[in-house]
Amino acid sequence: MGLPDRKDVPVHQTWDVGILYENDDAWQKDIEAEKKALSDFSKYDQKLNDPETIISALDNLGEMEVRMDQLGHYGFLQQSTDMTDPHYNQLLRILDQLEADYNAELAKYRAQIMDNDNETLDAVSDKRPDLGAAIREFKRIKKHRLSSEVESALSSIEPTLSSFEGIYTTCRAADMSFPDFEVDGKTYPLSFVLYENSYQYNPDHKLRHAAFKAFSKVLNQYKNTVAANYYAQVSKEKNMATLRGYDSVFDYLLDDQEVPREFFDRQIDVIIEKLGPVMQKYVKLIQKERGLDKLTFSDLQIDLDPEFAPKVPLDKAPEYISDAIKVLGPKYHDMIMKCFDERWVDFPANKGKETGGFETTPYGKHAYILMSWTDEMADVYTLVHELGHAGQEMLTNKTNHPLSCGVSTYIVEAPSTFNELLLTHALEEKSSDKRMQRFALTKMLTNTYYHNFVTHLLEAAFQREVYKLIDNGEGFDGDRLCEIKKAVLKKFWGDAVEIDDDAALTWMRQSHYYMGLYPYTYSASLTISTQAYLKIKEQGQPAIDAWLKFLKFDNCPAPIEAAKIAGVDITTDEPLQNTIKFLDKTVDRIAELTKEL
Repeated sequence: MGLPDRKDVPVHQTWDVGILYENDDAWQKDIEAEKKALSDFSKYDQKLNDPETIISALDNLGEMEVRMDQLGHYGFLQQSTDMTDPHYNQLLRILDQLEADYNAELAKYRAQIMDNDNETLDAVSDKRPDLGAAIREFKRIKKHRLSSEVESALSSIEPTLSSFEGIYTTCRAADMSFPDFEVDGKTYPLSFVLYENSYQYNPDHKLRHAAFKAFSKVLNQYKNTVAANYYAQVSKEKNMATLRGYDSVFDYLLDDQEVPREFFDRQIDVIIEKLGPVMQKYVKLIQKERGLDKLTFSDLQIDLDPEFAPKVPLDKAPEYISDAIKVLGPKYHDMIMKCFDERWVDFPANKGKETGGFETTPYGKHAYILMSWTDEMADVYTLVHELGHAGQEMLTNKTNHPLSCGVSTYIVEAPSTFNELLLTHALEEKSSDKRMQRFALTKMLTNTYYHNFVTHLLEAAFQREVYKLIDNGEGFDGDRLCEIKKAVLKKFWGDAVEIDDDAALTWMRQSHYYMGLYPYTYSASLTISTQAYLKIKEQGQPAIDAWLKFLKFDNCPAPIEAAKIAGVDITTDEPLQNTIKFLDKTVDRIAELTKEL
């Protein structure tokens, strides 16, 4: 049997968009209100040249941004749960046009604000500290902005310029058809979600390998189409970098992260050099314990001790989440635990639903989380990860002006990965049984660190090679991308893992490539969260208080200053080196427990 239609999934397991709008009519009414507000904004035209008027305009703009945010969420949340539904797709088309008009019209006003000298802009921050992050953003952007006419034109075609990720996800969720496959005379269903969330973890060697082969065969059929779409994405980014006067596409993509290029290169190079051997040591232990003749790429997600891997039905999820986050105190705990009763999360797997998982929070509302629950422990990690984002965004929105809520992607994954560490700690603390302790430690490696320090980091290493090609004026096709991915995987895994042509197709499995230089920030953020977690273990309440202060991102400081609030200095490689040492000790402890067992 395949996946059910959206109309057939249990409603109580879906998220509730009713807090946004009761129905489409209410949504349409707010669209008209937004159009009127946009028209009324013309009262600021050619008057944005003094702090008081700029403040008034930014407050007005903040109200419009909140409404636009809510309108957008109502549309794309529903479309992401069934990308084949023509009604939801039509809602997005309406939104795309509104956003195009909105951005094009407001571009000239933003330009007028940036026409002011820095002294005037700084006066805005002095009078209204809650607008400080927004003013810092204006000052950053103005260094590379174009004429008002060009900026307005670019804003008007932004939906088209941003369409490549949507094309990719539509291809993956709506067009890729995965046939059933057979093992020893038994037929098994296959889908993108089933492979990613279930089969790649399956302890049955023959079943796992057959699923990967069937999965990869379908990916291979689409590789040139997906590569062409990806080439359009990176070509756009290179053209924008050149248009705005950046020396390199890397400089353009890193600018909004507010960190130098050396942070990007350091994260990739140190992890490949130092963590590679640690992970090779761990997977060789798996190979030995599981009695495998060799390790292939499709074996990398299996458990060291699969007989001890408990299934987690959805009704047990609240218990796991509660145990994990209670260390952060009742206020944080109770806020997060509302996710179940208030239906923040969309759990079912159904036809047309976006794969993977994400979290998003409309300003002033609760968070929304998309995932597909398959009763695996990995699902608990996904949920606690996304709830980490939810807590940070809800606290940040509550603390900050709507225009000052933008957290740098360099640190945005810290709250989510921190919560994963709390989950591992709770699993480990719940039992003195050595087998349970080993299970908890292996889950930390295979979920938290493998996902963020390996999978996404190797995506970043792949990206670096792709963008080097683009910077040099070269192109690529599907086969070239496979060559690059294969080389990156071989460099990290050495002779410990066999990397074949199917493994080389892994670049087709993530939408992060359409988000600029985002993948490496998972490991950068996890470096911060690891050090903060270890401080809590050592210091207790003072470190907890520092972390909760960090989560609020008061006026959203730049990454270096934000990390310091959590007690971590990211200007050096010491936090990263210490994190890798922590992982090395973890692998050694797993090996010790294995011997004792």
